[in-house]
Formats: sequence, C-alpha cells, structure tokens
Amino acid sequence: MSTTDQPSYLNFDQDHYPWKPDINYRKHPEKYKVGKGEQGVLICEPYKSEIGQHWRFKTPEIATSSSEKIMALFYTYLKHGEFVGADMARKYLQMGYTRARRYANYKGGRKYDKEKEYAPLDRGTGDPQKAASAAIFYQCWKKAEADPLYLKHKLAWKNTYG
Repeated sequence: MSTTDQPSYLNFDQDHYPWKPDINYRKHPEKYKVGKGEQGVLICEPYKSEIGQHWRFKTPEIATSSSEKIMALFYTYLKHGEFVGADMARKYLQMGYTRARRYANYKGGRKYDKEKEYAPLDRGTGDPQKAASAAIFYQCWKKAEADPLYLKHKLAWKNTYG
C-alpha cells in the first residue's frame, strides 16, 4: 500500500499546520486562515468549544437540533462581525455532513483497518440513520456557505489574511 492510500493523519506535520491550539482566535483573528474544507475545526479556540458542544449526529432528530444550534451561532457570529466564528460554524456543519456520511458508509465510522497496515475497509456496512443525519447537515452547510454576507466576508478575509 502506498502512503497516498493511507490516512493523512499518519504523516501529519503539526509544525507546518497553520492553525494552533494556543491561539485565542477571538483575540487574534488575524492569525486565522480559511483553509480548505474543515481544516482547523478541532483546534481554533474559543470557537471550537462554543460550537463543538452542540455538534451531534447520532440520529436525524439529534442532527436537526444540532445543525439548528450551529446555524444560529453562524448567524450570530456574522451579525457581530466575527468572520472566524462564522467560518468555524460553517466548518462544523460541513464536518457534520462528512462524519455522518462516514458512519453511514462504514461500520463504526472507520475507513481503515489499523491491524492490516491501514487497508481500506468495505463500504456499505454503516448505519442508515447516519445518512439521514448527513443530509440534514448538508443542507445547513450549503445554506451557510452560500450566505451572501458570509461570502462577502470570506472573500475579504482571504484577500487580507489568506
């Protein structure tokens, strides 16, 4: 198996990762990078703690409640001019979709078999409820991502800070 087939976390280079757990991104928002997808979502404080406590997808009912709370935070952050918080909320919505899909596709949410040199596991062994949860998060993620005020702030942020 080549290293490109293995999980990316096996060769993770923390020193070159732009998001750092010791930075308060509310006090130092200029240090935040938008990045790709969900990058930094489990690191950037205080937003990680504020949003992460609501992030759940075990059942469609729980996913609905969770995504509604995260959407409310998304709009609150936008209203108060906290782009970093809004972007982090968007990332949590995206992660709700991707993680729920992983659990829908793979039993226990595991894609690789650690005991067999990280060989990919079979798809289609997961929980069908998680597919419904994923769909709920997907709709909210796309709604947040398309919000005109969010898009305006994101473009300005990327042009200024990266």
